[in-house]
Amino acid sequence: MSSRIELADVRQTFLVRNDKDRRLEEFVALDGLNLTVQAGQFCTVVGPSGCGKTTVLDLIAGLATPTAGTISIDGAPITGPGLDRSVVFQQYALLPWRSALGNVAFALEAKGGYTKAERKRIAAEYLDLVGLGEFASRLPSELSGGMKQRVAIARSLCYEPGVLLMDEPYGALDAQTRERLQEELLDIWRRTGTTIVFITHDIEEAVFLGQRVAVMSTRPGRITQIIDVGLDRSRADTEDIRATTEFAEYRHQVWSLLRQESARPHLKEVRGVA
Repeated sequence: MSSRIELADVRQTFLVRNDKDRRLEEFVALDGLNLTVQAGQFCTVVGPSGCGKTTVLDLIAGLATPTAGTISIDGAPITGPGLDRSVVFQQYALLPWRSALGNVAFALEAKGGYTKAERKRIAAEYLDLVGLGEFASRLPSELSGGMKQRVAIARSLCYEPGVLLMDEPYGALDAQTRERLQEELLDIWRRTGTTIVFITHDIEEAVFLGQRVAVMSTRPGRITQIIDVGLDRSRADTEDIRATTEFAEYRHQVWSLLRQESARPHLKEVRGVA
């Protein structure tokens, strides 16, 4: 099952204290942001540091409420966290006293409605899905960083959410592990059909993973352009897509947009609050 996501004219502000006189000011993180992600689509979001990428993810996850605008899943407004969405962060957040299998099963316990035998069976299936079936009994301390992240992905998918939200999940991994997990994630996405929104600051990662790449502006963040990526990923088993001319062209297109953004004057949108 997958879900359609829509953000319409979203604005997000925060109250912050300035450095001069510690007065409260309204800080504008997002303004006029529009984004639609179709059901079953893999959308990557890339933009300059501090543009509000993680804020977008928090809003879709229901961890924050927009100051203005609307955010919906399959037409229903998001009013808070829900089991129709799951989030994978850069930090694995695994329970250190539980095995890999136990960490995945924990999500099923939280959802409820499963017997112990069902939780064990489903958790084992999803560990197999991420290639960790033989490591089911290992504690997080006995797993590499890449393995821990795969456990976190299995935990996020095991209760079949319609949307998987990923906030730079591979940012702390070495380049080889990162590329391998990118390829595995694409395979999982093809098999599950889950709608994925993937936040990254890495242009190559955005192009390699995304069917669509949403490019954000400098603050206040908004979507400046969406690039439809037409790479033939069916060749991934026999050809390095990253080495193709098509990949280089998409990468350059995203890079050029981000370069234009970095050259723009930085907009400091704050307003004093009495």
